[in-house]
Amino acid sequence: MTNTANPQPPAATTTTAALVDRYFAMWNTTDAAARRDVVAATWTPDATYVDPLMTAEGHDGLVAMVRAVHEQYPGHEFRLTGAVDAHHDRVRWQWQMTAPDGRAVLVSGVDFAVVAADGRLAQVTGFIETPGGGS
Repeated sequence: MTNTANPQPPAATTTTAALVDRYFAMWNTTDAAARRDVVAATWTPDATYVDPLMTAEGHDGLVAMVRAVHEQYPGHEFRLTGAVDAHHDRVRWQWQMTAPDGRAVLVSGVDFAVVAADGRLAQVTGFIETPGGGS
């Protein structure tokens, strides 16, 4: 009997974790040239990102979106908050955006992604669970 409860082999799990790490590196890298390199390594050229507040298409759109977030929220950081869940070409993870002091949470949510055949992100859809305020 074949176990189909987790159709993703261990190597794919490691690759998925590295992909999500690069996703957070994109959000947290303050150097523009380094951020562009992270975007190219993490996203397909025609990738899309959408959440209730922002949308982006392609590498240029992603770079511009993250730059705008850095301009509006300098010193804030995005963090993974829990395990990455993946099967087939789908991935989801929970996150939070913290204030520069590292303690106050400005916003949190969950992202759902589609991974392309080359192992990069093709689509990410974000949902905000705790708008504004912080705790």
